[in-house]
Amino acid sequence: MINRRQFVLGSAAGVSALSFGFPAGAQTIPAGYPADYKDIVEKARAEGAVSIYTSTDDVQGRPLVEAFKSAFPGIRVDYNDIGTNGAYNRVISEAAAKQVGSDVVWTSAMDLQMVLVQRGLAEAYKSPETKNLPNWANFNDTLYGTTAEPVGILYNKAQTASLKLPKTRVELLAFMKDNKDALKGKLATFDPEKSGTGFLFFNNDAKTRSDTFDLVRAFGAADGKIYGSSGAMREKIVSGEHVFAFNIIASYAIEWAAKNPALGYILTSDYTAAFSRVANISKGAPHPNAARVFLDFLLSPAGQSALAANGAPSIRTDVTNGINLAKLNEMANGNLKPIPITTALLEATEPKNRAEFFRRWKEALRG
Repeated sequence: MINRRQFVLGSAAGVSALSFGFPAGAQTIPAGYPADYKDIVEKARAEGAVSIYTSTDDVQGRPLVEAFKSAFPGIRVDYNDIGTNGAYNRVISEAAAKQVGSDVVWTSAMDLQMVLVQRGLAEAYKSPETKNLPNWANFNDTLYGTTAEPVGILYNKAQTASLKLPKTRVELLAFMKDNKDALKGKLATFDPEKSGTGFLFFNNDAKTRSDTFDLVRAFGAADGKIYGSSGAMREKIVSGEHVFAFNIIASYAIEWAAKNPALGYILTSDYTAAFSRVANISKGAPHPNAARVFLDFLLSPAGQSALAANGAPSIRTDVTNGINLAKLNEMANGNLKPIPITTALLEATEPKNRAEFFRRWKEALRG
């Protein structure tokens, strides 16, 4: 049984679709859309629903759904928050049984969704919003990036007040080594064996940074602890049990620090990786037109604004609500390094490559 949160919402959305450039009630087609787009919308309304498999939680997903309902009343949204692995496995099993249940798959597991594309389980669709996305965020009009979320550091201000905090990745390594005794048992990061997001981050680092396993080695030498989620690390940092977490989802860290003055965050100025929650339309989607309309809305100023207002930075540069891609790059000192949506993501899913990564990870973690 899917853990399904079904949103059947009224038209009074918390975020006004009209105010962000997508017409409430879709009475007028946005500029740049094909003239016959209204036919797609009418077919979507006739289908009556759109089913989303996602890893985006209720807090960040609900405003998007509310905004969509405001723009397209009459289209029910079945929002299935089942996690990255849950969404992937569900799509695979349903395809094998020839009982496709998803219209749109939307998760942060960039590599796993590229596998879905490779296996022919994603439908190509050229969104009218494609021209507003960076080149790295669109793979063959099939897999789209929808956010730009940095990877960074979360720390407890009071517990680290006597330490010189790192501003770069180079300084991060020195910080762990020089403060090994003071940080004993008080460092945290993702467990890449339990977290697909953590694996994505560390594997990307290993491919792009020569110091990655030196960092893991210093972390292990300080008896650092590993966790399956950013939320679990946040709780430990807030309590003071841990004082510093690296390679955490920094879009969360920015939001948490804004709400809790005891917390701080760092985007390392020499290199800040960024990932994207990616979306595709399922092959054989039961509501294909509603899927297209939802994907277009997700990439539109209205959908992007709804996300950015709730802590998921916009992949566009023309959205002024919350943080957008340009602002995020500025915050990273011009050194934001997004993970591109390409077939290179598939390398990480090869069993021999995963085995080699984990061999090196465990070896380094022993310090």
